[in-house]
Amino acid sequence: MHDVHVAIIGAYGSAGVAATEELLEQTEDIDLRLTLIDDGEPGGGLCILRGCMPSKDVLSAAHHCYQARHDDRLEGVPEPDLEAIVARKDDNVLGFAEHRRAHVHELAERDGVEFIRDTARFVDERRLAVGDRTIDPDYIVVATGSTLNVPNTPGIDAVDWSASADVLDATTFPDSGLVMGFGYIGLEMVPYLSEVGDVDLTVIEHDDRPLDEFPPTYGQTILEIYREQFDVEILTETDEKRLEATGDGGVALTVERAGREETLEAEHLYCFTGRQPNVDGLGIAATALEPRPGWVESTMQATDDDRIFVVGDANGHEPILHVAKEQGFVAGRNILRHARGEALEAYTNVPHHVIFSGLSVYPFARIGHTPVTVADSEVNAAVVTTEASSDGVFKSKNHPEGLATLVVDADDGTVLGYQGLHLHADVMAKTMQLAVEMGLDVREIPDRAYHPTTPEILDSLFREATERVEE
Repeated sequence: MHDVHVAIIGAYGSAGVAATEELLEQTEDIDLRLTLIDDGEPGGGLCILRGCMPSKDVLSAAHHCYQARHDDRLEGVPEPDLEAIVARKDDNVLGFAEHRRAHVHELAERDGVEFIRDTARFVDERRLAVGDRTIDPDYIVVATGSTLNVPNTPGIDAVDWSASADVLDATTFPDSGLVMGFGYIGLEMVPYLSEVGDVDLTVIEHDDRPLDEFPPTYGQTILEIYREQFDVEILTETDEKRLEATGDGGVALTVERAGREETLEAEHLYCFTGRQPNVDGLGIAATALEPRPGWVESTMQATDDDRIFVVGDANGHEPILHVAKEQGFVAGRNILRHARGEALEAYTNVPHHVIFSGLSVYPFARIGHTPVTVADSEVNAAVVTTEASSDGVFKSKNHPEGLATLVVDADDGTVLGYQGLHLHADVMAKTMQLAVEMGLDVREIPDRAYHPTTPEILDSLFREATERVEE
């Protein structure tokens, strides 16, 4: 019997909960002592409190407004009730968070498990100060999530700005705004500000298009939709230089475009510049750990200490909820394998995520390989793309914009990847995840129409890919 003491810092988050559950499930030959630590107030994890769940809640209201406004068969546009939107979001988030906390507290009632509601920090190699106590666990799981990545643009300390969490709580909005950051957070928040807040927005995009890791047509489609459907000004190939407050309480941003500087003014600044690992308050300097690119192995072990596991947003690998959970499960299994002297499991995942762009009217879904990533592999791939406008059902549902791409192995027909930017692409993501992760042969997937629905876009991709394989 192995005696193992594990401390989990960040026990309320998705990664911490997953690691806890896995450890408690795999202890037949382990005498496990588990210390769960979290200082969250009220506690529940980023996704629940300030991320995925509250954002989708408010986006749903904007979604309905947008669809009514863009349907010329309807008269009048519903007026958003911002107080009601935020109140329902808060109520739902409260319920989700209470459920998470109750689950963690239930786990803490198991034999050998203790929950400490306090802040933890390293004071030595694998030694933690937690409140007024010091503990020396055999293994430590760092699951502290992420924090805002505040840009270092000169002058940012002199102006007021809002992050995505502020937008989710807002019941009033300015007439105009400048947006820094046009990644997945910006892609979700910008249409909300435009639709529900009626904010006149100017967005700064460093590259020539968003979604620059995908084929150019995807980024170009986003630009067209946001400019034409949401009336947002997007300045591409533009860099922020400095910020300053204006005399009337607004903000002035000097940017560089095409080698020339110009100054933009608005009432308010929005920073959707992403997130970064939340490790600064852990006392890392007291350990051998050195957070840097590649500081966490695929086993979830820190490269500088094989008894410290870093999971979820804290490791900076891929800050997505389901990835955090999967990493937590792997870390739990690997701690016990390490204790037993067994070989450890490397975490690999098939990329699968959704950006609820365009108020989730035009969501972007990515599963597995893209044309870009498969080109860098040794696979002989067939890539087929179709426009949503080629399928009449999208026109009948009043949203013909968008496109979809399928990547298959040209030799054996294996489905390798799917990307979609169109109505209901988020709903199709699970179907395509099954096709990719089960390694289905595109020639064996039924392409017959079962009813005129938006997934028929998949049938056209299947048919064309099958023809390419059979050639």
